Amino acid sequence: MILDNKNKTDMTTKKHWILPEGIEEVLPEQAARFEAMRRLLLDLYSSWGYELVKPPTIDFIESLLTGTGHDLDLQTFKLVDQLSGRTLGLRADMTPQVARIDAHQLDVDQPQRDVPTRLCYIGTVLRTRPESIGDSRSPLQLGAELYGHAGVESEVEIIGLMLQTFAAMEINDIYLDLGNVDIYRGLAKQAGLSKEVESQLFDMLQRKAVTEINTLLDSLDIEEKVKAMLSGLYSLNGDKSVLSKAREVLADADDSVKQAIDYLEKTAELMWLRFGDQLSTTKVHFDLSELHGYHYKTGVVFAAFVPQLGQAIARGGRYDDIGKVFGRARAAVGFSTDLKVLNQLSNKQFDLPIKIFASTGADQKIITALRAEGNCVIEQLPGQKTDAKAMGCSKSLCLVDGKWIVID
Repeated sequence: MILDNKNKTDMTTKKHWILPEGIEEVLPEQAARFEAMRRLLLDLYSSWGYELVKPPTIDFIESLLTGTGHDLDLQTFKLVDQLSGRTLGLRADMTPQVARIDAHQLDVDQPQRDVPTRLCYIGTVLRTRPESIGDSRSPLQLGAELYGHAGVESEVEIIGLMLQTFAAMEINDIYLDLGNVDIYRGLAKQAGLSKEVESQLFDMLQRKAVTEINTLLDSLDIEEKVKAMLSGLYSLNGDKSVLSKAREVLADADDSVKQAIDYLEKTAELMWLRFGDQLSTTKVHFDLSELHGYHYKTGVVFAAFVPQLGQAIARGGRYDDIGKVFGRARAAVGFSTDLKVLNQLSNKQFDLPIKIFASTGADQKIITALRAEGNCVIEQLPGQKTDAKAMGCSKSLCLVDGKWIVID
């Protein structure tokens, strides 16, 4: 194929403006909406006592992957620091960094803060690949974390804040999925599974691959009652009655498994007690084989779904061990979501500032006063012939009978 000079120029120009797959630009109107959402939600979190922190975009790879194992390793862009020679990463998730802030920075700077700490964050994260086809590789991650308290009250507070986030964005038809990774972890330990087999079975449970699960279990030299419990785990999903069924199916499980079921039930009961009104429009579902974040989560896990999307719009859970490597292992629970996804689903309308087009020579004192009132005033530049409509303004500041007034 022979290209003429014009086509070659067009192709070269295209290379200059095309974006990598899964990376998006945000144009003015959308950026203004994102900013309004950001302010609304951070004010909401502040009203619950959650303080804003801003982790760095780039960090040492050890800090970004601590506690998360391979869950984030393949998702993290890596490069070499020209100053230290160490490997750096572009954050794919801010949760480990926020854990470090609680475990180290706050402990050093404010040693008296040996109390429950509430932190929130928002910022762009970068991922080597989308979680599913069509997803962004640069989510605008928003989240909240509660450190220093081990108890169902922490889970319930975080779940409540997540639900309030959806309410603030006017997102309806929420489907809340609850589980506890300690149930599978306890059964795997009771069965004496190797790390390899535990990982294989974990993958099959996520896919609800019943035939594969039973084939694998049949090949293992473990007690039949333990096989039966592991085999039955995939079917333990549904409404609250699942917890009673779980106690029957897992009757021969170790105490750690039974305690995990009890903890999950207590979490659900307190959740209904505190947020019953909100939950009246939320479908609550229990799935005891839901193991998202299994490699670093340490208890209750939860996820929120809506009918329009096939994947979770927010996830969270307990991860008590994540701060250990930073020298301060504290109880921790939190959730995160993507502001871009919330925007797609939100029915919330934001009032944008009125735009006023000020004619050349307009009184600067009046312009300053209008801006102080929260209006957007765009001044006409010398030689500019466009009118208010062309500038996206609904009103104009014009000289009428010797006075500068705002007119439609």
